[in-house]
Amino acid sequence: YYVAAQNMHQEDGGAYTGELSAAMLADAGIDYVILGHSERRDYFNEDDSLIHAKIIKALEAGIKPIYCCGEKLDIREAGNHELVVSKQIEEALFSLMPEQMAEVVIAYEPVWAIGTGVTASPEQAQEMHAHIRHMITNQFGDTIAQNTTILYGGSVKPANAEELFGMKDVDGGLVGGASLSVENFTPIIAAR
Repeated sequence: YYVAAQNMHQEDGGAYTGELSAAMLADAGIDYVILGHSERRDYFNEDDSLIHAKIIKALEAGIKPIYCCGEKLDIREAGNHELVVSKQIEEALFSLMPEQMAEVVIAYEPVWAIGTGVTASPEQAQEMHAHIRHMITNQFGDTIAQNTTILYGGSVKPANAEELFGMKDVDGGLVGGASLSVENFTPIIAAR
């Protein structure tokens, strides 16, 4: 098994009461860290340059970043979802070295589907995951793109997990609320 943290601070040390550095997480045996979650972006005004700094610190500490990207409902409805996600991916990941990118997991989270009970259709998820994988191919090459894990996050539940995870470019799920219940989480694990 592996253990993941939900966030970390971008500085190695200092007077940042309540924050955890990458070194602290590594010392605690953390394997992965979620960075760029939509709630961190919204409530703490984190942008992709800050998230990029966190990604670098995580990698330096030997922790694999799970980089979250995704669009809000108004952006989806305007048809600008690929443009917004492309910008997020470019700003946070494209300056990485190929060997660094090989350690990154990407989680596509349509913000309009997080905790709302509304889920992107399997086709919508596949479309965005394929777009992300295509971007990674263009920037880092086919080998890294094919080996990059791209997760779907956003109201994953037992009723939709198998269909979502059955899509060609959906490699698994970043499961939130459903992971809090054994009855809900066990069938999701089985669906992978």
